[in-house]
Amino acid sequence: MLTDAIGTCHTPARGPVRIVSLVPSITELLFALELGTQVVGRSAYCTYPEAEVVAVPQVGGPKDPHLDRLQALAPTHLIVNIDENRREDVAAIRAFVPNLIVTHPLAPVDNLVLYRLLGAVFHRQVQAARLCAAFETELRKTFVESANLPDRRVLYLIWRKPWMTVSRHTYISRTLALVRWLSLPEKSEVRYPEVDLKDEALREAEIILFSSEPFPLKTGHLEEFPVSASSSWMAP
Repeated sequence: MLTDAIGTCHTPARGPVRIVSLVPSITELLFALELGTQVVGRSAYCTYPEAEVVAVPQVGGPKDPHLDRLQALAPTHLIVNIDENRREDVAAIRAFVPNLIVTHPLAPVDNLVLYRLLGAVFHRQVQAARLCAAFETELRKTFVESANLPDRRVLYLIWRKPWMTVSRHTYISRTLALVRWLSLPEKSEVRYPEVDLKDEALREAEIILFSSEPFPLKTGHLEEFPVSASSSWMAP
């Protein structure tokens, strides 16, 4: 059974396929599955693979798509993500796109299910199996190489005004954990909690990471942080 992240059952596509992706990682995955010629629309943040994706029309950002532009592309399938896209936009799009596939990987290993789902829906099972095998090989290498690494406390920032980070329940945090980078705060009931510059989470951080989206954090924002000389920074 081909079931997406919200339990919707899908069947293998019939006839010509026209896919719009509002998720950067999914757009890249579609090209890896050799579906590039069937991708007719993407979000402005879908920038990989660089050489190929430039020819695909943009339909706005993941959280503010131009619905009229999207509708004009007459997609047969739209792929969205629970964290990336707004529920109200998806509800509106359902009126004119016959097939909506909702994704929500919560850990790196969930990619295997996602590869197989899209591979089966779009008749790319061979390509999906190849990707799964390569992914599992690299994942095993990561486990081996990270076994002797020390734990590092990391603050991963995704937004400014207010400053926001990620909880340990998120895909980002679980990806960092593969190399024993443990995100702060250690406990949070909120998936994307706010953090104060004077908060304990900031003072404990050994490494502070700036994301490039959803907020385009830049090196210049470092001036706002009263951190010690022992802290490490990584920014776009």
